[in-house]
Amino acid sequence: MIMLHTADWHIGQYFFGYDRKEEHTYFFDWLKKTIKEQQVDILLVAGDIFDSPNPSAESQKIYYRFLREVTTENPNLQIVIIAGNHDSSGRLEAPNPLLEEMNVYIRGIVSKNEDGEIDCRQLFVPLSKDGEVQAWCIAVPYLRQGDYPNAESYAKGVSALYDKLHSELQQIKETDLPVIVMGHLQATGSEISENDRSERTIIGGLECISPEVFDKKDIVYTALGHLHKPQRVSKRENVRYAGSPLPMSFAEKNYKQGANLIEIENGQLKNIERLDFEPLVGLISLPKQPKPLAEILEEIKSLPDGEITKASPYLELKVLLTEPEPSMRNQIEEALQGKAVRLAIAVPFKVKSDRKSKVITYEELKTINPMEMAEDVFTSRYGNEMPDKMKSLLQTVIHEINL
Repeated sequence: MIMLHTADWHIGQYFFGYDRKEEHTYFFDWLKKTIKEQQVDILLVAGDIFDSPNPSAESQKIYYRFLREVTTENPNLQIVIIAGNHDSSGRLEAPNPLLEEMNVYIRGIVSKNEDGEIDCRQLFVPLSKDGEVQAWCIAVPYLRQGDYPNAESYAKGVSALYDKLHSELQQIKETDLPVIVMGHLQATGSEISENDRSERTIIGGLECISPEVFDKKDIVYTALGHLHKPQRVSKRENVRYAGSPLPMSFAEKNYKQGANLIEIENGQLKNIERLDFEPLVGLISLPKQPKPLAEILEEIKSLPDGEITKASPYLELKVLLTEPEPSMRNQIEEALQGKAVRLAIAVPFKVKSDRKSKVITYEELKTINPMEMAEDVFTSRYGNEMPDKMKSLLQTVIHEINL
């Protein structure tokens, strides 16, 4: 049995105002081709299908068009999808009656029975090949409060649910059949970029889940989503994040996109192979360390000339400000005329000041010269003295106010 693990598609994401429809379409073309070439039996999608719980009609068309095309081209393909924290669980599950006719199984909601107990069996999906069940999947969507057994912490509650699911599965599966686990969570020992604010926001500060919960004899592979960096978890070969197919921020520009190909033979994990994907659009970040605007304008000259196309890279500029630059954006845009790049963001950096603030009384405040106060603020913000021209203009304003 051949499986392909992918996650964190984030269909509908706008990258600093740029629509990524073409990039997602390019990825899905690669994914369809890979499934065909590798003769994949099972496609595992570990959450965050959409970038928003209320995706646009266009985003949904891209998603459903992919499902229709890939299942038409591969009639024996089975697809298992779980909801992520960016998805609307109910919206994702709603088409199940139709999609299951196409061998597509979506798990977004953790259902409960009449007694208020979690319906474990609703999260089990038998994985079949040639008409026979050859493995079982525990397909767990992103878990919110109330989706897991009562516990003293989120981590313990989630771990308890996985233990309960595995135990319940033993009652219905044949002993020698392997188990695949899916989850959308942050596991202990996983890595995220130190500078990736978007990824930290996505995580939301919830506790990490120990990968030990997946250390069961019959669990041959754990397919995780939530983190955008592809990786093994705590040196476990069979517990992995597939990563996102597109970088979601400039902090992810060095991540390697792709999917994990898993081969199971005779109920055992035989091989895991990383299949690399080169996104349609690259990311350029200049310079490596923040520099003054004049130097950056010089570096822009070395960027490739040409027209802007759907494959033109996104550009991030890191500008070191030593004084206010009200025309910074205009100067940058003018310098980029005729360059085959798309400006995404110009990030201003300011010189850090070691000066410490102090508390003063109202009486002391009344004795402070406004000009001295302005110079002090300028120095603390930009790390150097206020230019003479600015001093002169400010002094004129202060004089007029005092008249």
